[in-house]
Amino acid sequence: MIRLSRPGLGVALAVALAAAPTVRASEPDKLLPADTDTVIAFNLRQIIDSDIIKKYALEKIKEALQDNEAQKVLSELGLDPLKDVHRVVVSGSGKDQTDMKFLIIVHGKFDLEKLDKAVSLQTKQDKDHYSLIVDGQDKMFKYQPDTGNPLYIALVDEGTVILANSKKSIRTALAAAKSSQKPAISRELATLLASMDDKSSLWMASVVKGKLDGVNILNGPGVSPNLKALLSKLDSVSVVIRVTTDVSLDISLGMADTTAAVAAGQEVDQGLQMVKGFAPALTAQNPQMKPLADVLQTIKNTVKEKSVVISAKLSGTAIEQMVKAAGK
Repeated sequence: MIRLSRPGLGVALAVALAAAPTVRASEPDKLLPADTDTVIAFNLRQIIDSDIIKKYALEKIKEALQDNEAQKVLSELGLDPLKDVHRVVVSGSGKDQTDMKFLIIVHGKFDLEKLDKAVSLQTKQDKDHYSLIVDGQDKMFKYQPDTGNPLYIALVDEGTVILANSKKSIRTALAAAKSSQKPAISRELATLLASMDDKSSLWMASVVKGKLDGVNILNGPGVSPNLKALLSKLDSVSVVIRVTTDVSLDISLGMADTTAAVAAGQEVDQGLQMVKGFAPALTAQNPQMKPLADVLQTIKNTVKEKSVVISAKLSGTAIEQMVKAAGK
């Protein structure tokens, strides 16, 4: 048996910790509006560089971008989506669909002169849909579709472009860009964002406490009578997707207390068992669905303190089988 001295043990632990994968906590984007309750982040650079995308999707994406019309537009904008767009952050807020507000923050490397010139030209060529708005020191472009609400676009700097469905959101974001203060988001959302992994391909974090009380749960067959009560105790929802050689999914349901978490875990487990029970019949009727049936079997449900964590994994082998089946 090998015995380590205390100094030797310390060195061993240091090496082990250094070799272990680290999770980079997410810092709230400084442009997030104060009333934000939901944030979705797309790590486009990581997704494009992942093994799965390179193997199955990258060439098709490149082909689509080589279309003459696409090339013309991208050239005018001075933009290469595969290189220049690094990260997209979407923030949302609102009590219901009539009150929904969103701000899309695009981070990357932009040619502001070309972007400004291209959009300004569009406002002259299509005045029915595009217009320039100068509000004090703020400058933004408005796009009005034939139906629906307008979209506002502003160039923050060479690394950031923003889009929103209201002028106020644009003005607030432009002011935040000039400020050195952190975003004035709620403490609940800030805590939730701190648990997100910025190295993941995509994550979503949403504070839903008190916002599901009015949800009308269908009283159909198979719907648990406890579901409505559990939804009233749901404080947050987060989703993390990692695309590498495989695709993994983690969904976390933050409950009001441990008792609610245990009860929710039991409900989720019953639902998962029901879904998994369909897998053999699914495969029997269509053998090409076997990879999907195998994915269903990887779904796990665990309760960790006040959270219910649902995990699943789609292996690279299963993806390859699905791609081959789709090509037949």
